[in-house]
Amino acid sequence: MEKERHIAVWDNCLRIIEQNIEPQQFATWFKPIKAVSLVGSTLTIEVPTDYYRSYLESAFLDILSRTLRRELGSGAKLRYRISPVQGQASMTIEGAEGLASTNKPISVPSHVASGKPGVVFQEYRKLQIDPRLNPEYRFSTLVDGECNHLGITAGKDIAQKPGKTPFNPLFIFGGPGLGKTHLAQAIGNSIKEQHPELTVLYVTGNEFKTQYMDAVFTRNKLTDFLGFYMQIDVLIVDDIQDLLGQGNQTAFFNIFNHLHQNSKQLILTSDRAPKDLSNFEERLVSRMKWGLSVELTHPDYNTRLDMLRRRCQLEGLVISDDVLQYIAMHVKNNFRELHGALVSLMANATFTHRDVTIGLAASIIDNIVGEEKNELSIDKVQLTVCDYFKISREDLVSNSRKRQIVQARQISMYLCRKLIDGCSLAAIGAQTGGKDHSTVLHSCSIVSDLMSTDKVFKQYVTDIQGILAPVSK
Repeated sequence: MEKERHIAVWDNCLRIIEQNIEPQQFATWFKPIKAVSLVGSTLTIEVPTDYYRSYLESAFLDILSRTLRRELGSGAKLRYRISPVQGQASMTIEGAEGLASTNKPISVPSHVASGKPGVVFQEYRKLQIDPRLNPEYRFSTLVDGECNHLGITAGKDIAQKPGKTPFNPLFIFGGPGLGKTHLAQAIGNSIKEQHPELTVLYVTGNEFKTQYMDAVFTRNKLTDFLGFYMQIDVLIVDDIQDLLGQGNQTAFFNIFNHLHQNSKQLILTSDRAPKDLSNFEERLVSRMKWGLSVELTHPDYNTRLDMLRRRCQLEGLVISDDVLQYIAMHVKNNFRELHGALVSLMANATFTHRDVTIGLAASIIDNIVGEEKNELSIDKVQLTVCDYFKISREDLVSNSRKRQIVQARQISMYLCRKLIDGCSLAAIGAQTGGKDHSTVLHSCSIVSDLMSTDKVFKQYVTDIQGILAPVSK
């Protein structure tokens, strides 16, 4: 029986690769890979984890690219499918080559002294510009939530029609670790995939400033510096707040004007809104407000939990949902801290040969976020109730009518109102699956009534209150 084409193509690739790398490397990194499909010139292969994919691209990208092109032609692309974990759906990720992460050479002006005083010749030279985009930053690895939905939606629109939407410039702002760089580069990578003919460049505010200073102190190079940036089709400037100094702001103002007037796309990120950019020229700030300003906010609980589940799936990690829920409840500031908590948890479990438990997660989180142990919160009450009744937080905040879950939900509302100073009915309801204040009030009333008539139920409430007592003092 003739092999299916995708298997035959991958087998041919393996034969070539095996002849060009060490036997142990081939056995470790290539034998476990399975060919999944071949659509046009795009081959999809299945790998165990995202780390596995990342290592393949860092160590073997050159031979992978050359072998695929030999088998499928110059338009060959590679996709990875991450093996599913715990019954979850598999994930498909574009390979580095599939992102078309190189720019075509462009002609840039260069001014050369003739040897005669005051005489300068202008010539053009071909230049290969590295877009400087991280292939890890893609829309497929972004978790879409209320905190970033507008930015992702606008970014996908821009990627389809760069420079031709009302979102020019796109100004992304927010605190550290909220995904500004990830979103900005995801747009750049998507543009390169859909429009490989466009020249994309990612640069930080500090890098732009340093390049400007180098150009100023080198004869005839300031004009070259401006000419270079004016050839870019999509300019991404990260941490624009670092662009301090009148000279480089004037240079950027001229570049901005030229690119915008020629329908080139500008994407800027900052740790503050345009109106809060102090020590910036007013004319430059006003241009930053021309397009769309998007604030990335702190992720809510559901988005944090989705992010943790996604990372586990990408990395091939098996962690119980109760532990992930605990992390999501207690690490609230940003995605960077969430990922750091997950990495630290797995490292500690691996190196100390301990099981991944809520107790281990609690000790890790205390070191990362420095949460005050004496601070009682709705999250802590809910977690304690969930542990007591051996249910998940998802069940607790759901609309389930199972008797045990309903009782646990009502007890958590009652204890939140009783033990947390200044905790409003609305706040309790919002963190209990979006219940309204009348539902919270009714639940508290039911708990009070049952405690006076049902000794077993009263013991439940007393036990949980005793667990929380050291915290609530």
